[in-house]
Amino acid sequence: MTGALWLAWRQQRSMILVCAVLLAACTAWVVHMRSEMMTLIDTYDFVPCKGWNGGCESLGSFMVLDGSTGSIRALGLVGFALPALVGVFWGAPLLGREIENGTDKLALTQGIGARSWFAARFGLAALSAVTVSTVIAALVAWWWAPVSNTLDGLYWHDVAIYNATGPASVACTLLGLTIGTAAGLLVRRVLPAMAVTVAAVGTVAVFTTYFRRSWVEPERRVTPGMVPKTRVGSAWSWEFGYLTPDGREYPISQYCQTSGDPLRQCMAENGFVARYHKVYPSSDFWVFQWIETVLYLGVAAALIALVLFVLRGPAKRRATTAGPAADATAPTAAPRTAGV
Repeated sequence: MTGALWLAWRQQRSMILVCAVLLAACTAWVVHMRSEMMTLIDTYDFVPCKGWNGGCESLGSFMVLDGSTGSIRALGLVGFALPALVGVFWGAPLLGREIENGTDKLALTQGIGARSWFAARFGLAALSAVTVSTVIAALVAWWWAPVSNTLDGLYWHDVAIYNATGPASVACTLLGLTIGTAAGLLVRRVLPAMAVTVAAVGTVAVFTTYFRRSWVEPERRVTPGMVPKTRVGSAWSWEFGYLTPDGREYPISQYCQTSGDPLRQCMAENGFVARYHKVYPSSDFWVFQWIETVLYLGVAAALIALVLFVLRGPAKRRATTAGPAADATAPTAAPRTAGV
């Protein structure tokens, strides 16, 4: 390991080693807690009763869930917060601290180009961040799997599960690092860059959460008249309502919020002939995940391109200042004298 990569390792090794220790401790904790959960599952003859509307629940099922859901959610929330943590404490200082302290000038006078300097530093940080987020995502998914989508436990669309597992969680962590790096370069001061990173990563989280359900058309389940609606199961419930003979939808939030005979009378008065229920089945998890993965990676690539473009400035300035200096130090020809 030589040159820019050696310098990057020397400057980031403390952060990498701290992350490795914390990750090892987290892994040991998850292995222990999952072992205890599996013991409870065997003790209470736990049956995975998929779906919140149950039908096969038992006292043992609720005891297993009560003993595991809180801890799994806690780890999932760590995974959810990971993009912001990586962006703030790793991304923002990556270039920002060097620029704020002026040590970037020293590094760039050692025969290392600005882009090579950035590529080594960011590449090592990105590899580390992706590794950490992948391990966290795998731990959450492995721990949650035996009790997934069960009764009053955690479901695939819950924040602690959706945002901490799957490829989107890894891509979002890489995006958080990229946002922090770009903020450090553009703001040129670490603390303000950290604040910008928190705001930007939070905006991304709000954006994807708000628009997520508009990317995929929900499944519409229709039941005629007063026939009981299909069980939700592990699906993500979105909207209830009523249908007229011509197929127009009327949300339940505005009509017939009753049951039994009052519901029958209300449906007849409004001309409703059926009920509908819009849901996202659990299989949509992967559709949402890949859409967001592409989105996160696209934004990260755009930010990396911006950073590389900005880093062209110092290189051009060095080339410009080197020209006159070189001319000044070049040997000059001796003046001609008469008769020579």
